[in-house]
Amino acid sequence: MAAAEAVAPWLFATVDGTWPAARYIHDGPWLLRQGLGGGSRVSATSAMGPVTEADIARAEEGMRALDQRLLFMIRPGDEMLDQMLAARGYQVMDPVQAYAAPVETLTDIPVPRVTVLQVWEPLEIMREIWAEGGVGPARLAVMERAQGPKTGLLARFNDKPGGAAFVAIHDGIAMLHALEILPHQRKQGLARWMMRGAAFWARANGAHTLSVVCTRANVGANALYSSLGMSVVGAYHYRILQKEEIASD
Repeated sequence: MAAAEAVAPWLFATVDGTWPAARYIHDGPWLLRQGLGGGSRVSATSAMGPVTEADIARAEEGMRALDQRLLFMIRPGDEMLDQMLAARGYQVMDPVQAYAAPVETLTDIPVPRVTVLQVWEPLEIMREIWAEGGVGPARLAVMERAQGPKTGLLARFNDKPGGAAFVAIHDGIAMLHALEILPHQRKQGLARWMMRGAAFWARANGAHTLSVVCTRANVGANALYSSLGMSVVGAYHYRILQKEEIASD
């Protein structure tokens, strides 16, 4: 899906609502996010309307004031900004696709008993699973900030922990984040059961849709979501200066 194609109108509000930045700053045509080390989604600056070269310099100054690297989220309608940033030496980073489906699509098959447990606050084993997948304290802090209904999911296989995920609801849309399956528990269908478990939890907590975002480079995740009957509902990417380094989405 190209940046100019249709995008679900709720997508970016749901991302911000279920995986929130520590602070949002409206500065002219920009929305700056203070991420406190929580990754791209909570640290990127996005345009709220047309911008000029002077506006870009203003955004860069704002990000530096937050002691953050210079990172922009490029959303549908940002084609001119995308070109302007490219001309300034910014490189494309982490093209992302978003998927969604009605919860009914994923609740047609019961989840086997004790395969997916709903746990909040996260258990220590969940924190260990996330840490092994690169989801450390800064991202756990993002989960803590989410204000709507939320839970952690713990997957089990052969009576052993297998994976962890986080799911939260914003305005009737559930979004799953931080899905991690332990290497030795992969290829057992746990990620599929995690998605179904998230859908059952979402339905029980008033959500009508389950959504998720992942990088296009994650071939396995994209195949999983498609195979579950989820549809692509949007796409975006980031622009960052080549010399900059930043944690992946």
